[in-house]
Amino acid sequence: MDVIVTGSGGLIGTALVADLEHDGHRVRRLVRRDPRGADEVRWDIRAGEIDRAGLEGADAVVHLAGPGIGDKRWTDERKRELREARTDGTSLLAEALAGLDAPPRVLLSGSAIGYYGNRGDERLTEESAPGDDFLAELCQAWEAAAEPAAAAGIRVVRLRTGIVLAPGGGALDKLLPLFKLGLGGRLGSGDQFWSWITLDDEVRAIRHLIDHDVSGPVNLTAPEPETNHTFTSTLGEVLHRPTIFPVPRFGPKILLGGEATETFLYASQRVFPKVLEGDGFAFTHPDLESGLRSVLGR
Repeated sequence: MDVIVTGSGGLIGTALVADLEHDGHRVRRLVRRDPRGADEVRWDIRAGEIDRAGLEGADAVVHLAGPGIGDKRWTDERKRELREARTDGTSLLAEALAGLDAPPRVLLSGSAIGYYGNRGDERLTEESAPGDDFLAELCQAWEAAAEPAAAAGIRVVRLRTGIVLAPGGGALDKLLPLFKLGLGGRLGSGDQFWSWITLDDEVRAIRHLIDHDVSGPVNLTAPEPETNHTFTSTLGEVLHRPTIFPVPRFGPKILLGGEATETFLYASQRVFPKVLEGDGFAFTHPDLESGLRSVLGR
C-alpha cells in the first residue's frame, strides 16, 4: 500500500510508520518544514497550504497530527490553539483529499474518547451521545472537520483513542517516576473509569481499519476498561511497589490547572470497542495486567 501519515513524529505515528515500513508498505509523511525527500509532503496549517500533487495516488491517509491536548495548562490561548490546530488541520486535509484526481480509499482521522465527557459508570459505545465539556466539544468539531472527505465518497473513520500505554511515552511516562518511588496511588476516590489501549494494539487496530470496510466513529480502547483504583493497584503490582496513599488533588492542578486535571484524571469514561470487536478485531492485550506487563517488560 501507499499510505500518507500526518503526525508521523508522535507516539502513535512513529510506531505506525515503523510497522507499515517493516511490512514493505510505502509511507509518505506530511511535514511542516521543507521536504527532505520523496517520502515527505509539505503542508502549512496556519497558511492553509498543502501540496495537493504530493497527495495523489495514496491508498490510505492516517491523520494523527496536532499538539498534545494534555501537554500544557488550558489557558484561553491554549484552548484556541488546540481548536484551530485540530479543526483547521483536519479541514485542510479533508478538503484537499476531496479534490484529488485520484483520492485515497480511506481517511482515518484522529479523535479521542474525550468525545464522551464525564459519564460515571455508564457503558459507552460509538452510539453514545457526546459530552458537553471543552474536550468533548473539541472532539465533535474535530470529527466534523473530516466531513468534506466523506462527502466526496472517501471512507472516513474517526479514531476515538483512549489512554495509550507505551514504553517511554504517553500516560505511563508521567506516572512511572512516582510509582517507581513507591509514591503512586489512586486519584481521588479512584472510582473513575480509565479506558486504555496498548500502543501495539492501537497500531494493529489502525492497520485493521485501513483494510476493512468500516466507517464512522471507532473506539480504540481495550475491551476491559478499569477504574483508576484498579489501574493504580495493578501498576503497583507489576512494578512491585506499594500504592497505599492517594495522590493529593493539588499536585496535578499545579501542573495542568484545574480544568485539564478534572478532564484527564478525574473524569470517568467507561468505553467499549463495540465496532472493532464487531468487525472481528482481536486484542493482543485485552486485560490491563497483560498490557502493562508487555509494555513494561515485566
